[in-house]
Amino acid sequence: MDLAVRGVRHRYGALDVLDDVSFDVASGEILAVVGPSGCGKSTLLGIVGGLLEPSSGSVTTGGAAPQGCLNPVTYVFQDFALLPWRSVAGNVALALEPHRLAPAERAERIAAVLALTGLAAFAQALPKQLSGGMRQRVGIARALVVRPAVLLLDEPLSSLDAQTRLLLTDELLAIWARERTTSVYVTHNLGEAVALADRVAVLSRRPGRIKALLDVTVPREQRGKEAARGALAALEARLWDLIRDEARLADRERADAADE
Repeated sequence: MDLAVRGVRHRYGALDVLDDVSFDVASGEILAVVGPSGCGKSTLLGIVGGLLEPSSGSVTTGGAAPQGCLNPVTYVFQDFALLPWRSVAGNVALALEPHRLAPAERAERIAAVLALTGLAAFAQALPKQLSGGMRQRVGIARALVVRPAVLLLDEPLSSLDAQTRLLLTDELLAIWARERTTSVYVTHNLGEAVALADRVAVLSRRPGRIKALLDVTVPREQRGKEAARGALAALEARLWDLIRDEARLADRERADAADE
């Protein structure tokens, strides 16, 4: 399923957050969204996912949903939001409870996503028994169990340590290679953006506007290899060049606001 964002503007009272944002995400494509703090990345994701109504503009989808899709749009958040009294399988099953499924199909879906995310051996474990990376895998499995047409990810790896982020980046690439789910990935981490995305949208300082849309030309299956590091590093440096000055201004604004 593809996604079209057209002329999206958003205001919170007198505060302009987004201004005339337009882009497309093709079926099976991963679009990363980066920009300075406060530029409206998470607000944009909320509008794309239908959690917020834009002040103006539109978000539309086209094409067929994948077979067995239960939720057209599904989120993965930074906060794992797991129920501590439920097992891994029980937390994944939570996403299926609003849907009337036969017990066999429910069990098949849960088993499939636990295998896909490397959690099959931990199906009966409680969240407190898992590392942060494994808890985020549960969150990803819970999103995938409904076979979404569009997957929205809001800083899903930002609370993890650097080593775990790298491991999960590799695992997300493997998952996307198999599932080919249309995705929008919001992140502050430019390395994650170039490692995971097919294209990167750069938002300007608030009000957020599309400052640039850059292609990641290195094939996904090549990105973990030594030969790809130079090209990815160059693209990451280009993104930082686009963001650096506005990121400094945004940081000063936050510091000034804290002093008031």
